[in-house]
Amino acid sequence: MRVGFLSALSFRGKINLGIAAIVVVFGLFTAILVSNLVTGSLLAESKKRGSSMVLNLAGRAEEQLLTRDYLRLKKTVDQYKSLGETVEYAFILDKDGLVLAHTFADGFPSGLKQVNTEPDGDAVGILLLDTGRSLVYDFSASVHIGDNRIGTARIGLSRQEVQRTGRRLFLAIFAITGAGALLSLILGSFFARNVTRRINLLRASAEEIMRGNLDVQVGTARGRNCWEVMNCGLENCPAYGDLRRRCWYMAGTLCPACASTESEDKRESCKSCPVYQQNAGDEIQSLAEAFDVMAAALKDHIGELETARRGLARQEQLLHTVFDVTPDLVSLQDERLVYRLVNKAFRRYFSLSGEEVVGRTDKDIFPSGQGVLSEDENRQILETGMPLSKEIYVQRGENRRWFHVVKVPVYDGEPADSARPPRIIGLLLTARDISVIKRYQEQLIQSQKMEDLGKLAGGVAHEINTPLGIILGYSQILLEDLPKDSREREDVAVIEKQTQVCRKIVADLLGFSRQMESSWAEVDLNESIREVVALVRHIFQQERVFIEMQLDDGVPPIRGDKEKLKQVWLNLLSNAFDAIGADGTMVIRTKLCKHRRRVVVTVADTGKGISQDHMAQIFDPFFTTKPVGAGTGLGLSVSFGIIKDHKGKISAVSPAPVEYLGMGQEDGRPVGPGTVFIIELPLTDEGLPEDECLDI
Repeated sequence: MRVGFLSALSFRGKINLGIAAIVVVFGLFTAILVSNLVTGSLLAESKKRGSSMVLNLAGRAEEQLLTRDYLRLKKTVDQYKSLGETVEYAFILDKDGLVLAHTFADGFPSGLKQVNTEPDGDAVGILLLDTGRSLVYDFSASVHIGDNRIGTARIGLSRQEVQRTGRRLFLAIFAITGAGALLSLILGSFFARNVTRRINLLRASAEEIMRGNLDVQVGTARGRNCWEVMNCGLENCPAYGDLRRRCWYMAGTLCPACASTESEDKRESCKSCPVYQQNAGDEIQSLAEAFDVMAAALKDHIGELETARRGLARQEQLLHTVFDVTPDLVSLQDERLVYRLVNKAFRRYFSLSGEEVVGRTDKDIFPSGQGVLSEDENRQILETGMPLSKEIYVQRGENRRWFHVVKVPVYDGEPADSARPPRIIGLLLTARDISVIKRYQEQLIQSQKMEDLGKLAGGVAHEINTPLGIILGYSQILLEDLPKDSREREDVAVIEKQTQVCRKIVADLLGFSRQMESSWAEVDLNESIREVVALVRHIFQQERVFIEMQLDDGVPPIRGDKEKLKQVWLNLLSNAFDAIGADGTMVIRTKLCKHRRRVVVTVADTGKGISQDHMAQIFDPFFTTKPVGAGTGLGLSVSFGIIKDHKGKISAVSPAPVEYLGMGQEDGRPVGPGTVFIIELPLTDEGLPEDECLDI
């Protein structure tokens, strides 16, 4: 309640109350100090008086104790009692402690003679006693003749009188202090009214600033302006024509007497200037002028801040755009591993909105096992400060991807030193989809493997090709010599037939090993495809398998081996025909990529497709899903080698995307799941460009 009262009190009242409180406290302190000093002095004086009185009593009592004149002794004691109100009692004891004379009207208190009875020699024993009614200083002195003590003299002086004198002095001083406080209130009220009036002007100006009005001016009339006092005519000076700010508050003024410094240093240098001497006021006037300068500076600063805010808003929008446009998955977590920011790729991949991620942890977003492992890994990074880089394989349904994940700690930006390392305030994660790179790696491994197998197959083919030729030659000679209907001719015919099969396998092996001579020239891809389609179309149509072509007429010729490329088209069409069996469609397309640095050939079919378990093996030599005797498993391997020789690449997708089979839907023929083979061939000898073809 007391604090609330002071807060609600006006400034004028606080000044008056403060002045009165200072005067009263000072007066009270002075009264207490002076009264204590006076009381102490009186007590010391009282002790000296009591000591003198008891020694005097002891001296006068010597003769009376020797003569045992107890009547005179009684009169002597009564005389000391009558010396004043401060003397409470006086009495004489003999050497055995018997009371010989006293001044007590109601009888001697027996307990009194047991205290303060053994003073040493000429010393006076002083003891403060509490009689129950008052405090008494008891003075004791020995009555002796020579070295023989014959008795004791005792006198008691009241302490109450001394304290009453101190209290009267305290009240007198405090009364004088009260009168001074009243006078101070009267004078303080006069000065406070002037001060509070000017402070109220400052308060009103502050309220105007709070309302947004920064054109307020609190300072009093300016008097003569600096350019008028100095008659300088420096119109390019910052202070010239400025009616809101004093020149000593401004930097860069051109007056020769002005210092180049700002703020208080400049004001100190201006105290000898006639402009300052004519216009400077008291502290409140300086405060008002500083208030005006603050309002003007604040207005300028707010304008600068608004400009900076618009710039920051544009920068923030740009950063958010860059953050969301990047295809990498990016997230930012704080030191408690709570998500603070995630980009669009992150939200899209995990099918989450920003509200579902921001403010949550891995445990809240991901399945329990994955969330716990991720949080433990992240916490270790925050504790050690060591970044993490790894590759992970993620499968979500049929979607399988490889990601290169980088997690780095985020620091607060303080300079690092051995005494105080920067504090880690968060964790930044980036995850880049490297599935394409992984596929390239797999293709590279596959290519290397086939190259090694090709060398082996070429060697084997050459070794067995000669014996097979001899067997085939002799079997054909025997067929000419043996009778047509004989059993031996039939057996030799079987040998000749199987030898032809073996020669076909050897030819495929030689093709796979790529040891046959190539004939390089300008090749029209569209023409080579038409020739192969014309060769097989009639056979395929017998099983109601139709071939549709969408050939880009803008495809330029490429440099290659036409016959080997025709072998690729033939292998792909034959495999598609085997996959369809009957009643289906094949779609062949050629397309020139927009950057005009590669040609894409796609061969799609509506067959039974390729299982995901077999996709990684389809280009391996001797791998086939056909029955025994129906295929050698070298067709796709040979095709892979031919495309590689042409510095291109071949890949397969199954099930085939519907956009590759769209032509087969128009006449109601079966569609899918199917397979599509994608062949990319470069237009230059430099090989395929690094960037992807967006048309695939």
